[in-house]
Amino acid sequence: MAPVLKTAEELQIMREAGRIVALAHEEVRRAIKPGITTKALDEIATTILRDHQAEPAFLGYAPGQHPPFPATITASINRELVHGIPSTARFLQEGDIIGIDVACFYQGYVGDAAFTHPVGEISRSAKRLLTATAAALEAAIDASVLGNRISDVAKATAKCAGRLGYSVAREYTGHGVGRDMHEEPQVPNWWHSKNSRYQWQDYELQEGMTYAIEPMLIAGRPDLVELDDGWTVVTKDGSLTAHFEHTVAITAGKPLILTLP
Repeated sequence: MAPVLKTAEELQIMREAGRIVALAHEEVRRAIKPGITTKALDEIATTILRDHQAEPAFLGYAPGQHPPFPATITASINRELVHGIPSTARFLQEGDIIGIDVACFYQGYVGDAAFTHPVGEISRSAKRLLTATAAALEAAIDASVLGNRISDVAKATAKCAGRLGYSVAREYTGHGVGRDMHEEPQVPNWWHSKNSRYQWQDYELQEGMTYAIEPMLIAGRPDLVELDDGWTVVTKDGSLTAHFEHTVAITAGKPLILTLP
């Protein structure tokens, strides 16, 4: 199925959905400190979404063989790449880094964005990883212009990550968003060779196309495993990971970032 191009009116609604997600990010970011639980962060985000007449998009989500996701946010710490489940038993510690992903439905449309944040003082290597992942997101956004293709966006992410010395997640990708949380196109963090088992559709970018770009950089090898909870994805070698994400719309000029405050 081809990407669904959004009208100006639909983009206005998606911009508001993205703004609500950004507000949740701001409140969660303020609360991140040693000693807080990931469940407490989840409750903060839930309150913000519902105070703005939005509903959590992750809560109850159950694609394929996954059990229903039990929370508003994903909270992924250190070696956890994505999909960490908030818990009253998971306390943040000084030196951790935590990835927070929030998505909501607002008036039938999705906003989706993520960031990774330090917990107190973190190591130089962790700081470099966060800086590199944010730079990869910026590079991918800059590539999201008419005349380019999805492969150009993917290659921009991979080139930035490789230049800075990091691996990218190969199995997990960004994605189109709109009325559904996952639409076409898939937006990977690298681009496959001709004979690769990965064969994403390489769409030409068109005005009105909307998708979430989400670089996931890894300090070590890109080998990943899903834990027994059916959701949390971690690095096999225990190396640190970081994850940043914005939802963007393709326009006649620069891409419009929909998930800013």
